[in-house]
Parts: sequence; C-alpha cells; structure tokens
Amino acid sequence: MPKKYSLGLELGSTRIKAVLIDGDHRPVKTGEYSWKSTYENGVWTYDLKDAWEGVITALSNLGELPEISAMGISAMMHGYLVFDSEWNQLVPFRTWQNTITGRAAEELTALLEFNMPQRWSASHVYQAVLNGEEHVPKIAHLTTLAGYIHYMLTGVDAVGLGEASGMFPVDSDTLQFDTDRLARFNKRAHERGVEWDLEDILPKVLPAGVCAGQITKEGSERISGLLAEGTPLCPPEGDAGTGMTATNAVRPGTGNISAGTSIFSMIVLGKQMTSVHDEIDLVTTPHGRPVAMVHGNNCTSDLNAWVGILKEAAELTGGDTSDIYTKLFNRALDGAPDCSDVTVCNYLSGESVAHLDEGRPIVARHPGADFSLSNFMRAQIYSTMATLRIGMDFLTAEGVRIDSLTGHGGLFKTPGVAQRFLAAVCKAPVRCMKTSGEGGPYGMALLAAFSIREDRSESLEEYLDSHVFSDTETTVEEPRPDDIEGFERYLEKFTALLEVERLATKKL
Repeated sequence: MPKKYSLGLELGSTRIKAVLIDGDHRPVKTGEYSWKSTYENGVWTYDLKDAWEGVITALSNLGELPEISAMGISAMMHGYLVFDSEWNQLVPFRTWQNTITGRAAEELTALLEFNMPQRWSASHVYQAVLNGEEHVPKIAHLTTLAGYIHYMLTGVDAVGLGEASGMFPVDSDTLQFDTDRLARFNKRAHERGVEWDLEDILPKVLPAGVCAGQITKEGSERISGLLAEGTPLCPPEGDAGTGMTATNAVRPGTGNISAGTSIFSMIVLGKQMTSVHDEIDLVTTPHGRPVAMVHGNNCTSDLNAWVGILKEAAELTGGDTSDIYTKLFNRALDGAPDCSDVTVCNYLSGESVAHLDEGRPIVARHPGADFSLSNFMRAQIYSTMATLRIGMDFLTAEGVRIDSLTGHGGLFKTPGVAQRFLAAVCKAPVRCMKTSGEGGPYGMALLAAFSIREDRSESLEEYLDSHVFSDTETTVEEPRPDDIEGFERYLEKFTALLEVERLATKKL
C-alpha cells in the first residue's frame, strides 16, 4: 500500500512555510520563504506577487516530493481582499495589522450585538462603505489570503469554518454565516447605497474534514508545476485554526497561545459567551466549537529589532553572534522577576485591546533601575505577553474554564524561557510540544490528513487524540510564585506606561 503524505502551506506574517508530513503525522520536509508587510499610504499590506513568489519558493525548498494525498492552504486571518467579478484585485491587501476601521467596528458591534473587531473582513468592507470608496460598487468577491490562494489553485471560492468565523459571525447551530446578522448588515449597507448583499460576496463555508476541490491545470501552472493537477485540497484555514490543530487544543477547556509577529490565545468554550467585550473575539475551531480569542497585534517585532541592534553591536567588536536569540533569551532568566523597574511597550502598530490606533515602541526605566542586559531582555519578553494578559483577564472575570494551555510559535523556540514566563502571565501550566516549532503549517497538514481519514465518522478531537498526539513528546512549565508576583508588579508599570504611549502617538 503506497504511503500517504499530506502537505500544509501557511502564509504567515513573516514566513511562508510548507510542511510535509508522512502517514504517521511526522514532519519529514520543510521549506520556507521570508517576507514582511509594508506600510504604504497609511495601510499595512503585502503585495500578492510576493505571496506567489513565496509559495513557489517554499514549495521548491521542499525538494523532490512524493505523491501528495491531500494538502491545505492557511494564512494570517482576517483582513481585506476584494476582487471584481473577474477576480481582478480592487485595492491593495489590508492586513490584520491595520487599525483603520474603528468607526465601522463600533457601529457593527452595536448593530449585530456581537463584538466586531477592527481586523475582521466585514469591518473592513463596511468601513470602505462608510468612506464612500470608489471600488465598493465593483466588489464581487471578499475573501482572506488563504481563501484567495485556495481559489486560484482550485477554482473553488470557499474557506474553512474557523477562517469564516473571523470574517463575519458564524451561527453555532448551522455552522454557516449567521443569517439574522447578515440581514441586519445588508439593511444598513443598503441604506448607504450598497447594491450587493454580503452573503453574495463572501466565500462558501466548509467544515474541517471535507474535500474542498483539487488543483486545476491553471493552478498547477501558477505554481510552476510544483504540485500536480488533481491534488486534493481540504478547506483553507486561518492561522488561529491551524494553531489549535497543531497543539491539539480543540476540546472545550483547552487552549493554545500562538506567539510570533502577533500573539493570540484561543480558548475553546463549553458554551457561547453572552457578554460582549471589545477585547474578546468569538470565533470557532475548524470543526465549529465556540472559541474565545484574545488577539494582540504586537508580539515579537520590536523584540526582533532590538536583537538585531545587539547583534550588530556584537559584530562590530568581533563577538560571536551564533545562536544569539538562545543566548539572549537564556540571559533573561537571570533578570529580576519584576525586571527591576525596566518597562517596555512593544507597540509597533496599533493595539485594539489597549484601544490604540497607532504604536510607538518605548523603553522606560526608573533612574534607580538595574538596567542590565538580563532585566532588559526579561522586560522585552514580558512586553510580548502583557497585552494578552490584559485581554485574558476579561475571560477570567467571565468564569471561563481553562484546563490546559499549549504554547507554539517563534517565541517558544528557545526551550524553557518564554514558556516559563507565560505560565506566570496566565497563572496556569503551559506545555510545548516537540512539533510546536512547526506551528500553523503543521496544523494545516494535519487538517489535510484529517480530510482523507479512513473512518469518516471520526471527529477532529478523536482523530487528533488517537492518531496524532497519543505519544507526542511534551514539556510542561508550572507557574512559579516569584515569577507570578514579579509579573504582576511589571504589569502595573506596563499599564501605566500605556498612558505615555497614548501621548507618544499624538506627539511623536
């Protein structure tokens, strides 16, 4: 019997990465391409030509491939990609990083009685309506980056359930876009002169575990023939859904925290929350479980910039810069639990949880602070998590149960550092899996494998428990009392520093 191989391809914020897994769900090949967003005319964006170059490069870096039994496309969630009826792009991609839809998000939240974050696709399209933008009457398709790549490869205009839930509210019973809220949206948009209905421009919604098309001849040609015509694809998902899958956090009470360019927690709920909080997104798992999502726009970008400066300084004096991240992260363990009055605000862009539309990275220290490298690095890592904690406090107040947390993403590449600090931040044990470094594209490969499972009655939870994670190597960090106390003191200073941040965005 021929071996089965599944492929996950994810267009993340800093990397486009492909992960090939075998029939035992073990990663066997990886390929990647680095890219980054640009800030043009007041908008954070990526050029779609760069996306295709990255896809081709990441696939090429896999080397010679066996026959692929199934694959899937994932990408950063949310944002605004709109096309006319011929799939001509109407405006540059507006990414999740943008905080330019405040009026739309506020109006829709009141109208729909549901928190509509600024990042969500519906907030973006309604803001374009409010702005009276010229392209609005021409819109025939509104999708996400994953949905766009999937369509261009397969000709199927669809997204996975988890991805859909970050575009517009999903009905937890029908597992489709909420028809009542669609009607409310359409009525308000029509009052403003819009002729299309939102459901007519949104993609089709598909749950995990089904086939969502095959690579067409044109799709294969678009990626230089690197994947064969006829290769089956599962529904495209967002990076939140693939992160939940990659960490086996799809059952109620479980959660994962993804930490890279952005940071977000996904906590699977036993039932829907009834209260509306601006700081909490209500989305779903790829198979429809309700999820509370706390999203911070800013995580590692400012930290990476500082590491770059330190690396440059070391190179000037002939210092060894190999494994610089590992060395600097480990040095943070020597810092004081509260960073000795060294405080960092890492906001390179706006931050919805803190109600800021722009960012200005700040390092502040008391004159009597111990401004050492260890305290500076600890403050840098704390700053990547502080905003997440502010949002997570709302979940705690709502009585949301969290049995386990799993960390994954670039922040956790150095073992035992960010994982330990996060346990203190969340006051809960944090585990990391051996496969956590592969992150979202690994989760996408698992969803692809799930779509061709032999037992079609097997749920996603059952499949992951039985076939993927039954013997996965994990490490667990328990929260340490001194770390908890130290971070609480740090958070007080971080929260106070946000007032300085507000002033800085106005004056600088």
